[in-house]
Amino acid sequence: MRHATKNRKMHARQINGGRYGGHMAAHVQGLLEAVIQDGKAGYDLWSRQLGLELAGAIMEIERQERAGADYQPLSAFVRKGGSQRGSVYVEDQKFPMDYPRMQEWNPRHGKWVESPLESYQRLHDKRQFSQQLLTKAMKGLAGRRYEETVGEMAGAFGVSRSAVSRHIVAASAAKLAAFRERPLADFIAFAIHLDTVHRGDSAFIVALGINEKGEKMVLGFWEGATENRDICIELFGDLERRGLKLSAKTIFVVDGGKGVISALKARYKGELLLQRCRLHKLRNIAGHLPKKYRGEVTKRFHVIYTLNDYAEAKKELDKMEKWLRGLNESAADSLLEAGDTLLTVHRLKVPEQLRKSLSTTNPIESLFSMVRIFEKNITNYRGSSMKQRWFGAVLLEAEKSFRRVKGYASISAVMSTIENQTFAKLPNEC
Repeated sequence: MRHATKNRKMHARQINGGRYGGHMAAHVQGLLEAVIQDGKAGYDLWSRQLGLELAGAIMEIERQERAGADYQPLSAFVRKGGSQRGSVYVEDQKFPMDYPRMQEWNPRHGKWVESPLESYQRLHDKRQFSQQLLTKAMKGLAGRRYEETVGEMAGAFGVSRSAVSRHIVAASAAKLAAFRERPLADFIAFAIHLDTVHRGDSAFIVALGINEKGEKMVLGFWEGATENRDICIELFGDLERRGLKLSAKTIFVVDGGKGVISALKARYKGELLLQRCRLHKLRNIAGHLPKKYRGEVTKRFHVIYTLNDYAEAKKELDKMEKWLRGLNESAADSLLEAGDTLLTVHRLKVPEQLRKSLSTTNPIESLFSMVRIFEKNITNYRGSSMKQRWFGAVLLEAEKSFRRVKGYASISAVMSTIENQTFAKLPNEC
């Protein structure tokens, strides 16, 4: 019995973060991600495991709802027991499982009597946990609709939805706190991508770092009404408060937002290593040209970024500006506006493979695409607190799929170049 009780409490701790089972959502997320990563071959195995984890979580939540958490009883007449061997059905298949016990005081007989969990009785019924219900749960969790999905699942087996809602909010708030406060002193920033994603009427400026080993990490975000200089400065201050060492030797990759560039120039002035995203600039230029010239401008840009020598790349960029001047003054001015910041990776002698990762904001754009996938079913943000809770949670989930940047083996050589080389000040119009 002691062994069974220890196992039950261990299971409770896995799914329990607050009064009603706090880490259950995070645990289920991990299982779901394993399904996605392993592919179709492991789908059946993991879907059944997901069903068993949900079953265990639902029973534990019901028991806590009725009896209270460990050492925090809700009533003197209701108490937790240990656990007992039983079985539940998932997708018409019977699986052995230890289910939690609960007892109530019977004044008539003057003794404690078993009080069965309604959720266990239903899970013990072959007709209850069907394939349709499990599929619905997996779809909901894939869309990160935790409150709605887990609430529906719990409600289907007799558990109060309000209990689940409180536990989900607590879990997402804990994730946000962990994300916003995690220390950054050990992260040596080789490059930082800065970009903005909009959620409702808010703009979230996000910093994605690449360290000396080529590993990516979401460093932080800051919420504002628009992407402006002050919000960027607030973000930098938050990163430094948590220990990140920002310096003029860090490469900053941006899409061209004036607020971000203004904040960086104010901080680093002529020592700034700023790389403008070539794809954003290409789209801006192409937008000024008739369709018949867009293929040519794309080709010219591609040639420039395959060149390894800075002088050659600068020569081709100047040729391109003159060519554009003959077609459309606005297109030429758009190229001139970015100036030498389009060739920072060339001045730093970054090899071609690594240059691909540093000449665009694709790494952070890929992060945003994952955020949009995770959040696609959220239709209404109820205030800034909810926006930040969910945004922080999905950034952390997206971070789990990060891989090292291609060409990471060249980073140490580029960092040595930055240390040893003196760079001219960047143009004021950058």
